[in-house]
Amino acid sequence: HLRAPPRLHFLYDILFLFLSFICFYSGFSKSAKIDSDRKRKKSSISSADRTAAKEGDKHKDKAPTSSTNHHHHHHHHHKKKSKMSSSSPANQVRASHILIKHQGSRRKASWKDPEGRVISNTTRDAAVSQLKALRDDITSGNAKFGEVASRHSDCSSAKRGGDLGPFGRGQMQKPFEDATYSLNIGEISDIVDTDSGVHIIMRTG
Repeated sequence: HLRAPPRLHFLYDILFLFLSFICFYSGFSKSAKIDSDRKRKKSSISSADRTAAKEGDKHKDKAPTSSTNHHHHHHHHHKKKSKMSSSSPANQVRASHILIKHQGSRRKASWKDPEGRVISNTTRDAAVSQLKALRDDITSGNAKFGEVASRHSDCSSAKRGGDLGPFGRGQMQKPFEDATYSLNIGEISDIVDTDSGVHIIMRTG
């Protein structure tokens, strides 16, 4: 009489199975939730990493642009500066000249007179007279500047018909430079004195 009837045993078994199932399901649910949380965390971390990487890439992309702009500005500034330079083509002149050396010349020798014997015995007045006569021949049309320079100039430029090529401010002796810049193209100067001797100059450019 103290034993439970067989039907109750059957009910107990079902209840036990039901409770076991609930415990198992609860444990499984918790485990699934933990896995889900972990995945979410990983996902948010990788998303944050991707965002940071993108931001880094953006900064990388911007840096060269800034550097390029700076370089371009510096280059532009340099070009502007070189344009303002007195030796730039825009500010240069070109000229040919005939030089006659004399006793007062700083170097008393030339391709015509390597030992300077004639030059050492030539006074400034004699050099000026000779140069004036040559100038008259040119201006009257009896002779061409380049031909006279080739025969009579004491400068090594004589072999080029007296041509000195283009030059800017500060590249020639001051009296020579000033005289050249004051001439119109094709015009011939009066007598110009420098440490080298006496000159006549024709501006050609």
